Amino acid sequence: MVKKDIPSSVYKMARALLQSLKVVDPLTFYHCCRVGEYSRRLSRDAGLSEYEQKVAEFSGLFHDVGKIAVPQVVLHKPAKLDPEEFKIVKKHPEYSEQIVQALADEPFFKDLLSPVRSHHEWVDGTGYPDRLSGDQIPLVARVILVVDTYDAMTQSRSYRQGLSKEVAYAELNKYAGSQFDSQLVKIFLEAHPLWQRESDPETNDKIIKHIA
Repeated sequence: MVKKDIPSSVYKMARALLQSLKVVDPLTFYHCCRVGEYSRRLSRDAGLSEYEQKVAEFSGLFHDVGKIAVPQVVLHKPAKLDPEEFKIVKKHPEYSEQIVQALADEPFFKDLLSPVRSHHEWVDGTGYPDRLSGDQIPLVARVILVVDTYDAMTQSRSYRQGLSKEVAYAELNKYAGSQFDSQLVKIFLEAHPLWQRESDPETNDKIIKHIA
C-alpha cells in the first residue's frame, strides 16, 4: 500500500460521519469506536506500516456505518433474525462502502473502500458479499473481522449475555483457518491481554475526541 499524506480534512469528514452514526445508532457507534481502535492495535502488532495502521483504524471506524441504512427494528431485534431479516443485515458492508465512496475524492478514503466492503469475507470463501477467500480478502479486512467478531461476542445485548474473554478467545481459535486468518488470530490471542495496559476505548468518546 502506497503511503499518502492524510490531510486535516479527513479528520473533519470522519468526525461528521461518526457523529451522525452516534445520533442514529449509539450502540453501533461505540462498537465502531472499539473496532477502529482494536484494528489499529492488531495491525500494529502484525507489523503493518504506520499508514496501513491508519487505514485499518479508519476502516474499522467505518466498517458498520452502513447499518444506518438497516431498519432499527431489524438491527436491534431482541431475538434471532429470520432468513429475510438476515439478508437485509448482510447488505450493510455494501452500504458502508457506498457511504465511504461519497468521500473518496480524498485519496485516503479510497484505501478504505475494499476493507470496509470485505470485512465479513471468510478465508474459506463462505463469507459475504463477494465470497472472496484467502489472500483475495484485503489484509485490513481480515484484521477487522478478527476484532469485530471478538467485540461482538463479548458485548451484551438485550437478547443475550456477552461471552467472557476466555470463551471468545476459544471461539476465535476454533475458527482460525476457516473463518479467520489463522496468523492474525495467533497474533491477536498473544497481544490482546497486553492491550489491557493501554487506554480502553470502551467507555468514552475517545475516537471522536481523537479525530476532532
